Amino acid sequence: MRAQSVIVITGASSGIGRSAAGTLAADGATVAVVGRNPERTRAVAAEIGGEAFLADYDRLDDVRELADALLARYDRIDVLANNAGGLVAKRALTVDGHERTIQSNHLAPFLLTNLLLPRLLEGAATAPVRVISTASSANNLGRIRLDDLDLRNRRWFGGWPAYGAAKLANILFIQELARRTAGTGLEAYSFHPGFVASSFGADTWPLKLSNAIGQGHIGLSPEAGAVPLVQLASLDDVQAALDAPSGTFFDQLKPNGRTSKQAHDPEFATKFWAVSARETAG
Repeated sequence: MRAQSVIVITGASSGIGRSAAGTLAADGATVAVVGRNPERTRAVAAEIGGEAFLADYDRLDDVRELADALLARYDRIDVLANNAGGLVAKRALTVDGHERTIQSNHLAPFLLTNLLLPRLLEGAATAPVRVISTASSANNLGRIRLDDLDLRNRRWFGGWPAYGAAKLANILFIQELARRTAGTGLEAYSFHPGFVASSFGADTWPLKLSNAIGQGHIGLSPEAGAVPLVQLASLDDVQAALDAPSGTFFDQLKPNGRTSKQAHDPEFATKFWAVSARETAG
């Protein structure tokens, strides 16, 4: 890791985000701890010697304020780790009128990345800069309809189709970002952390059943799930170290993880970017 790298981690107040933030800070990085819960976010920042930034991804205006705060605080951002998000068991809309799952997992980080992109590209001109998205193998359950991002016309099934679509969105976003920034020094990657034992999706019936069968012991620890995030945020030359080009989706640390058919359509990724830009304009 370069000395005094500035790493922004969203969803850093718990789970793999918190674990990665602690590891990267211990390795010498300046870590911006981004979270929704004020008490937890400030506690994590204090614990690791980082800086706390608050944002509720159910409000795109919060994302705009977060971007302003980060740009005011840091002249250079070396790594942006878009880790915030999760599964929403009951269908609901945000104040912006979007279904909560697609907004928190995709539209909000899409907006944040684009607001920070000029600063990221400025830094990439002198040393590699990375954008990392926490995706999931659940992308294989997802299908994105450009005329129905909010799944208004589809069955809910406990939020899993929406979550799968949102994780597919993360992969498409990273692929298109890599294409758009090719040759600039900016590298973009997405990854599946593995099935992590945490509060994620705990109120949905599949995980209730799994936890009951496994007596709460099924899944990786947050520390184990954070390993790919730490590795992708730490290496000075990700491409050389992992033999994978910008835009790659990793299944943990294995490149070219299995993805939905839509993730193999560059034209669709370009169209999806345009729709995402329209939906976050403000």
